[in-house]
Amino acid sequence: MATVTTRSFELVGADGLPLRGDVRTAGDGRGRPTVVICHGFKGFKDWGFFPHLAARLARAGMTAVSFNFSGSGIGPDGETFSEPERFRNQTFSADLRDLDTVFAALAGETLVPGLVAPERIGLFGHSRGGGIAILHAAREESVKTLVTWAAIANVLRWDEATIQQWRADGSIEIANARTGDVLPLGTDVLDDIATHRDALDIERVAARISTPWLIVHGADDEAVRVADARKLNAAARENVTELRIIADGSHTFGARHPWAGETPELRAAMDATVDWYVRHLL
Repeated sequence: MATVTTRSFELVGADGLPLRGDVRTAGDGRGRPTVVICHGFKGFKDWGFFPHLAARLARAGMTAVSFNFSGSGIGPDGETFSEPERFRNQTFSADLRDLDTVFAALAGETLVPGLVAPERIGLFGHSRGGGIAILHAAREESVKTLVTWAAIANVLRWDEATIQQWRADGSIEIANARTGDVLPLGTDVLDDIATHRDALDIERVAARISTPWLIVHGADDEAVRVADARKLNAAARENVTELRIIADGSHTFGARHPWAGETPELRAAMDATVDWYVRHLL
């Protein structure tokens, strides 16, 4: 089995503060296609299954790039929400700028020393990160294939009563069940959605994607209903997408953090994903 090496990088995020990430590959990485991995809301690059997916992709012949969005709130230790102001001020548009920064560093060969610009790039996103990946893939020609897990079809995830109270209070409290943290989320994200409604219309933008796209969703997803996957599949161009509904799959396909091993549902999602990238990138 190939030995996977991990190297860290630091760029400048959309908020002017550090954008931290990792590159996993086997050998020197030369000549390998690259998959860029996007985590979701309250997620981070080292949450649960992300490092294991990245390692599997590296062993399968690809280079995997994962990073924390600048609005994740995760600090330098990679585990704790020690940057709450960054979480408070997060926006979808900032996520897209962060992803642009990672792609620019890949193309400019400045991500980590010795990593050459890949000829073929794939994109992966989970949940909110899936929505970001869709928006990016629709405008970035270098993306040759896309995989989304439990992707959102709409950036506006709150009802009107919640939004009104949120604006009145200036923030809404977001609980993290894993850590017990309660993180205030400001109204920047609402302003961003209102200002850039068309550009952030995931379902509409999905129709512009022409690259092969695997849509994976758990049948029992409690956070992003499987209806979102069906909407994205219906919105996409004919013969571009493949829809995989994982029976008994939750939002994370049963994965937990700290990592406690694969579930059958997660294994099914990972197997389908690695096979997809092997077919469409290698």
